[in-house]
Amino acid sequence: MKGSLFNQVDTFLTIAQEGSIRGAARKLELSPPAVSNALKQLESHLGLPLFTRTTRTIELTEAGKCLMGQASPAMDALYLALESVKDLSQVPSGKVRITVPRFAYQLIVEPIYAEFCALYPEIELEISVSNTSINIIKEGYDAGIRFGHRIEEGMVARPLMPKMKEALFATADYLERFGTPHSPQDLQHHKLIQYRYMPSNQLAPLELNDKGETIRVTPPLSMIVNDTDLMIDAASKGLGIGRIVEPMIREALSSGKLIPILEEYWLDYPGLYIYFPQHTQKARRVRVLVDFLCHYKLF
Repeated sequence: MKGSLFNQVDTFLTIAQEGSIRGAARKLELSPPAVSNALKQLESHLGLPLFTRTTRTIELTEAGKCLMGQASPAMDALYLALESVKDLSQVPSGKVRITVPRFAYQLIVEPIYAEFCALYPEIELEISVSNTSINIIKEGYDAGIRFGHRIEEGMVARPLMPKMKEALFATADYLERFGTPHSPQDLQHHKLIQYRYMPSNQLAPLELNDKGETIRVTPPLSMIVNDTDLMIDAASKGLGIGRIVEPMIREALSSGKLIPILEEYWLDYPGLYIYFPQHTQKARRVRVLVDFLCHYKLF
């Protein structure tokens, strides 16, 4: 009964966090009927409804709010205690979930994740590549990678890459046809391959560093993309001036495949960090991934 009750409370908390039975089912990797049944059993055990349900919404009752307020920290403490005991094992094991934007995956994770998996075969690594800003606690991730200025308060953050610049670039053929811009004002006579942030549906403003002052320029556009690979590919095909953080095209710049433009005006970006909740670092399975990424010299 105790084990069953534990699972029922865990299911209840997941429903409350996800806001739906289907969302909880996805997170728990169970069927919706199994989640619904566990909730019904818990409500029957308590003799009180924990949610008010309609066809569209599910909301906590007063009893549900009370249970969540007291059970959530207790369950976190219990899981942490179990993790601490499990860490006494010689071999780190268990699932580790990390979310990364696409360009950070390409720069940091893609070159080394296979080596990590070979080194820690008992760890089930789940990598989610998404440019959407994700609340890692709500979505159940152990860690994430972001620019330093975009990390939520209260998170532990460790540096992975130093600050970098956003590069402007084009092909030699493009510059032969349209000329090389020598000042931000010259960009008005060129066409930019623009980037759109899909979560907000906003175009990324093009900002440059003009002798210590950040200025914004709005050149004509040749096309709009929402993918870093497509940005590089379009510029490589001479469709316009591309823009992306410099490490992504360092090899292409070195080989001459792409030519830097207005290099003295490139704006600094904060470094990339791996971040995680305070209690997460106490889990050895997470700690070994964080240490592995932090100590692997990519650049």
